[in-house]
Parts: sequence; C-alpha cells; structure tokens
Amino acid sequence: MRKNILITGGAGFIGSHVVRHFVKKYPEYFIINLDKLTYAGNLENLKDIENHENYSFVKGDICDSRLLEEIFTIKKIDGIIHLAAESHVDRSILNPMEFVETNVKGTVTLLNTFKQFCDIKNAIFYHVSTDEVYGELDNFGKFSETTPYSPNSPYSASKAASDHFVRAYHSTYGLNIKISNCSNNYGPFHFPEKLIPLMINNILNKKELPVYGKGENIRDWLFVKDHAVAIDIVFHKGKNGETYNIGGNNEWKNIELVKLLCKLMDEKLGNEPESSLKLIKYVKDRAGHDFRYAIDSSKIMNELGWQPSVTFEQGLAQTIDWYLTNKDWLQHVTSGDYKNYYSRMYEK
Repeated sequence: MRKNILITGGAGFIGSHVVRHFVKKYPEYFIINLDKLTYAGNLENLKDIENHENYSFVKGDICDSRLLEEIFTIKKIDGIIHLAAESHVDRSILNPMEFVETNVKGTVTLLNTFKQFCDIKNAIFYHVSTDEVYGELDNFGKFSETTPYSPNSPYSASKAASDHFVRAYHSTYGLNIKISNCSNNYGPFHFPEKLIPLMINNILNKKELPVYGKGENIRDWLFVKDHAVAIDIVFHKGKNGETYNIGGNNEWKNIELVKLLCKLMDEKLGNEPESSLKLIKYVKDRAGHDFRYAIDSSKIMNELGWQPSVTFEQGLAQTIDWYLTNKDWLQHVTSGDYKNYYSRMYEK
C-alpha cells in the first residue's frame, strides 16, 4: 500500500531538496508538497519533478486549519516532514509577529490536525529545526542534543517554541515525533538573502559585499544535499521522541568565508586576482548576533550511520557552479520584495 507523506515548506531551499530526494528515491511514496509560496518559496526549484506520478503540489498556509483538514481527509497521511518556517534572523528582527504566526501557530495547527486525523501510534511527525535554538557559543565546545535552549533572536525563539510544542504533543498525546536541529545550510536554490548566495550574486553584479561587524562570527556549514539524506535517515531510522543534531563539522568565520568566495569567484569568472575583495564593506552589526554556532553530530553518525558526503571545498565549488549556470534563476528571484528588503537591511 502506497504511503502518503506530507512535506511542508517543500518549495523553499531545504524543502525543495528534501522533496526531490524523496520523490526520486521512493516511488512507492506519494509526496504532497504544501507551501505558501512566500518570497523564498519557488516552484522553479522543482521543475524536474513537477510531472512525476508520485508528486503533488498544494499552495497553502500551515495556519489554515480548514485546508489542512481537507488534505488529511482526502489523503491518509502516514508521515509529515515539517519544514515550513520563516527562517531569516534579520527579517524576524523587523517583523517578529510574522515568525510567531508561521513558526509557532502554524506548527501547533499542524500538530492538532495530525493528532485528529492520523494514526498517531504509527504515523510520524518529523519536525526540522535549527541550531540557533541553543543560543551561542564562545570559542570552545559544541551544541549537543542535551544543550539547554537559550534563543537570542525572535526567529530562534519562535523555533524553540515550536520544538517545545512538538515535544509536548509527544508527551501529552502520544504522537510519534522526531526532531532534528541543523547548522547553516548551503547549496543550489538558496535564496540570495543568506550569506553564501548573497555574496555570489553580488560578486556577479560587482555590488558591495556587506559583512556584519568585523566578520568574526563563526558558523558551521552543512551541504544541503547531505542534509536531505540525513532527514531521510532520521525519518526512517530515528527513534520515536528523539532529537538528532545535524552539522557539517565545518566552522568558518564569516569574513574568511567571504574572502574564500571572492577568490573562487574571481578564478571562475576570470577576474583579476583579489579584485572582488575590494567589494567587501563592513556594515553595522545586527542586534542579537550570536558569536558562534557549532554542532556535535556524533549521535546521528554513531546511531544512524549518517556521514557528510562532500568536503566544504567540494560542496562550495558545486554551489558556485550551479549559480553560474543558473543566472536566470537568480534574476527571477532578485526582484520585488527581495529588493525592498535588501535596501532596508544593507543600503544604509
């Protein structure tokens, strides 16, 4: 009997990779992709699978309980991979309520519908979260699954709240849940408000490269295709009620990463060496900017056998090549709402 898997937020950056992975790897599953198609949701990300027999797209909001009830009534949902979220820290500073609405209210609405319509002893509710819920680190240590929550931005606070609700529904109602917290993702189809695609796009257009503060904040980077594989493994093999941290074991200072991107882009574009370095512009640091994130992925590695498949250098080269090959995609997304947001944040 074919299983019906609902993936929320499946037209966004991480979501589109997860949807593509499941549609292609599991023809015996029917994948329902529910996405509101806000500025970062883009069906162009899924052109290669849009006509697959085991795939269907539904435009809608996870806060819309009537729509969710309709989906759950028409299809017997055997599992949810919940990726739908407002996900950018800077935007959360500008409009916190939007993040509360989607990330908290939307998650609870989805949990309620799942509890009402699914076989909660067998169906899986898999909630994908972020390492930002743990707060920040100094120069030592890494986040583990037992690190206390200490969110510092409206975004991370909203994700922390949604994590707690998922665990509460497991404890209170017996839902079969799994949670993962990941580090910064990078790769193809990434909307150019995030660091790596922003710098690639700006170098292409010879625009300034805005770097917050002194650029000394440190992040761990995870190739998005490796993340999609990890989600697959947790969904199928992870234990009920457990949390798994997924990281790239790959820490970089923001400024060093930007300089590396300048070097690689100059080489691929045939520019004069170090020419893109001249585009770097240090801008006022954002409020609540956590110093360092680092993920300890030993649990998923030791218990479930997941490993990153590429080095950072390999993944970054694949990412740059994709953007250089897909300049039309960049042009389509860098307009309208994005331009207005960009000017508000960086052109000061």
